[in-house]
Amino acid sequence: MAQCNGPSRRRLSFGGTLLAWLLLGTVFLLAALPHAMVVLTSFAGQWQDTVLPTAFTTAHHQAALDHRLTMPSVINSLIYSLLATGLCVVLAVWVAYVLVRKSFLGRTLLDAAVMLPLAVPGLVLAFGFLNCYHGLGESLKSWGVWQKNYLYPEANPVLLLVIAYAVRRLPYMIRSSVAGFEQTSRTLEEAALNVGATPFKTVVRITVPLILANIIAGSILVFTFSMLEVSDSLILAKDKAFYPLTKAIYTIFNDDYSMSADAVACALGVWAMVLLTVSLVVSTGLLGRKLGAIFRA
Repeated sequence: MAQCNGPSRRRLSFGGTLLAWLLLGTVFLLAALPHAMVVLTSFAGQWQDTVLPTAFTTAHHQAALDHRLTMPSVINSLIYSLLATGLCVVLAVWVAYVLVRKSFLGRTLLDAAVMLPLAVPGLVLAFGFLNCYHGLGESLKSWGVWQKNYLYPEANPVLLLVIAYAVRRLPYMIRSSVAGFEQTSRTLEEAALNVGATPFKTVVRITVPLILANIIAGSILVFTFSMLEVSDSLILAKDKAFYPLTKAIYTIFNDDYSMSADAVACALGVWAMVLLTVSLVVSTGLLGRKLGAIFRA
């Protein structure tokens, strides 16, 4: 009986290895240069007509923390991101359970549809919200139906920001939850159903604890990317009272074109990069495998 071998691997020559590293290094360098510039600017005490700063300081980071927009925007981002994460968890666990545990017509279509938010630019979604709810908000206000105007972006964009954050990051949560369901045996669920537990109680008491690491990992990703969401935040948040973190960074940068304002904005950007890096490391550790694996079919 013929033995089936896996695909063979051919070792690259020295020239091929050198070319591969050269191409990869070039791409990495071009991608890392803007990040390096942000970090250097945030710590630059004096930087004129030289390749690197001639003096370094932490004053810009202190000024970033003391800026009038920083703390309110951080608190706003925390509220928006936590609400969006909670919404994503509820929707993702339910959708993932249906995709993995149920068989129905259109399952493949639903699996593809839940990934569509990744293909929708944030700017398109934000302008869609503005066009859709601007007129509705004005009508509700004139009719006296809803005085709080939660669907009126110019008056109160909180609800729309939470929905936008959740929609944009829902695929991360769904893929993470799907991976958890696929790794978990149905035996314990079937045993719980056999002794009289309802399907809802089975999922809450049995399945969710078993995939808790996947839920936490997905939640960290959703929360972090929501904290750093740019396009929806720039378009929907018009009043400074509702500014999220990214809109505050943009405003600080544009209020004053001096080097000091640039450095303060870069300092906030550095903290945002640190937050994203930590979240990716923690999520990868919780999943116990490469993060990109959760998006494989």
